[in-house]
Amino acid sequence: MLMFFLTASLISLILALMSFWLPLINPDTEKLSPYECGFDPFGSARLPYSMRFFLVAILFLLFDLEIALLLPTPWAIQLPDPLFVVTWTSIIIILLTLGFIYEWSQGGLEWAE
Repeated sequence: MLMFFLTASLISLILALMSFWLPLINPDTEKLSPYECGFDPFGSARLPYSMRFFLVAILFLLFDLEIALLLPTPWAIQLPDPLFVVTWTSIIIILLTLGFIYEWSQGGLEWAE
């Protein structure tokens, strides 16, 4: 186990030091522009990203995490102290519900302004 840790640490250190020693390549505008099969680019290849979509995606991840945390609850109730499990489950649900209500009241879920 110690040998594995030392080997992994050594490889990580070598790779980190190599990134400082290798010459930095200065990107120019030609390298940063999209390649359109030999033609001059018609427009920007980088589309604007909706911040609203990002916020909805973060909310989805939070509630997906809630499901992952609450999924083993039926098996945890079989523990010697089920009141402890029910208490923590209720706290998680209440906190996420309050966060959802706050986000809703701030207009974070409004898609169009």
